[in-house]
Amino acid sequence: MTTVFETGPSGHTPSPVDPLPHQLLAVLGQHRMATTGQLHGLLRPDAARQTLSTPLNKLRREGLVDYTVLPQSNRTRAWYLTGEGARLVRDFPALRGRPPYPITSATAASLKTAHTLTVVRTHMAFVADARNRGDEHGHLDWTPEVSHPLSDGEKIITDAVMHYTLMGEEQRAKLRAFVEVDRTTMSSERLASKLIEYARFWSYEPQPVGRQRSRPSAVPGAIWLRWYPLFPRVLFVLTGASTFVLNNRIADLQAMVAQHPLVAALARAVPLGAAVLDDLELRGPASDAWVPLAGGEPRSWTEL
Repeated sequence: MTTVFETGPSGHTPSPVDPLPHQLLAVLGQHRMATTGQLHGLLRPDAARQTLSTPLNKLRREGLVDYTVLPQSNRTRAWYLTGEGARLVRDFPALRGRPPYPITSATAASLKTAHTLTVVRTHMAFVADARNRGDEHGHLDWTPEVSHPLSDGEKIITDAVMHYTLMGEEQRAKLRAFVEVDRTTMSSERLASKLIEYARFWSYEPQPVGRQRSRPSAVPGAIWLRWYPLFPRVLFVLTGASTFVLNNRIADLQAMVAQHPLVAALARAVPLGAAVLDDLELRGPASDAWVPLAGGEPRSWTEL
């Protein structure tokens, strides 16, 4: 969904006010883990790699960060905060209120690597596209693992919440999205059922004790209004399989929209789309790489 504001100065590169070591700690605190190349792309895409490796190694000597070497990757390092580093960034203004999720060993890091780095990879596609277009979307405009409550004491955890500002000649539009990154590690049916969870979150209005129930439409007082002025669009990014398999998974998402009454109601009010990660990296997220889950021709995620 979209909120429109008057245009102000555009700032789509990291602020020079914060020193690079501070930015590195903030990115690792936000994303849990990132490779040297990903940190380079997020923070200093035009600088030499040594610009980042020097402060990273200094932070490691100080016991604030560490790394695990990715298998079959030509010794690629995936960096993460130590317990001490996680305690330090807890007081950073941009990260206040965020659970630190410290990783205490290289073994623990290796268990989280594949999904975490794929989520960062997805973020990088949007960051690069924003730079090319002159939009605002930086290294802290993407918050992974955000939890929201559902009815009956359940919760929905989205892979990332994205904040993105489209810059126009006379106005700017603030967009928000829930992003689900699918590596084809779960069944297609389970993936599609995530749409039911989002529909429940969209429709859930807390009731007084003894009367708590879920209503079929979002009304003033819906719980998501505690965090968002408009319900964010829902984007599925798929990878990890052949084009044939990924297209089938997108078709199953569309079938859920067509067959489930509450999901269909969500789709009438909230933009829903799916795209293949390779396409986003090749063509950019602003291209017509997105399949609208409610039907229609492929288009940009901003036009769903």
